[in-house]
Amino acid sequence: METGTRGGTSRPEWVGLPGGLLTLRRLLLVIWTVPLAAGTALLLGLTAGPLWAAAGALWLGGLAWGWVLLGRNWRSWRYAERADDLLISRGVLWRAQTVVPYGRMQLVEVTSGPLERRFGLASVQLHTAAAATDAKIPGLVPAEAERLRDRLTELGEARSAGL
Repeated sequence: METGTRGGTSRPEWVGLPGGLLTLRRLLLVIWTVPLAAGTALLLGLTAGPLWAAAGALWLGGLAWGWVLLGRNWRSWRYAERADDLLISRGVLWRAQTVVPYGRMQLVEVTSGPLERRFGLASVQLHTAAAATDAKIPGLVPAEAERLRDRLTELGEARSAGL
């Protein structure tokens, strides 16, 4: 998988996140909202009457709304490797673009929690001297996360300011 800028062009080649992250987040949304909807409907149906049990459908409306928002958020995440830095872009309403110069990186780590491992995902976290740097790329395939970690480490050492 080739990424980054080729030749003399200054336009970055953006890479999006794989679909496994979206699947994981949507599954978590369903796991939380369906029991809440059932619990609300059951509780209100037994205590306030059957008509009030329909209030459990509010959770299902939240599920539908969250389903769409998760898709939009997932599509907004992307990254690009350039000659001197890594670009990370994210956000739907409030867009954020983080530029991390290779020479400023101090640590590049790949993490994967239990659910991420179950779905075959990993995250790359970049640490710099700036405490406010939020340079994280979630939901990558483990092989791509390791490749990115190795490449960023190599480029960081070549720039000799970090790592």
